[in-house]
Amino acid sequence: MLIVVVLFATVLLRAVIVMTVVYLMLPKAFFCPRCADKLASIRHPILRWVLPQVEHRWCLGCGWSGIVRRVRERRRILPQSRVINRAARS
Repeated sequence: MLIVVVLFATVLLRAVIVMTVVYLMLPKAFFCPRCADKLASIRHPILRWVLPQVEHRWCLGCGWSGIVRRVRERRRILPQSRVINRAARS
């Protein structure tokens, strides 16, 4: 019985390593890997439910379609100028 558990654990560990490497190889979700154009999202309720870390995207420019990593879009905070800072103080 112990041999079965050890073999099952090694198979699970191998599967986890392969899935991690495949996930890290996926491109990020904002731009096309072929032409660097913006990607449009294709909604798949089953894919979103089963694998929420990935999403299906399509390039409007070259027609590329594929699975990409889902990343949060970071909002850029622009620094305030010195004039605005002085006006706020007075």
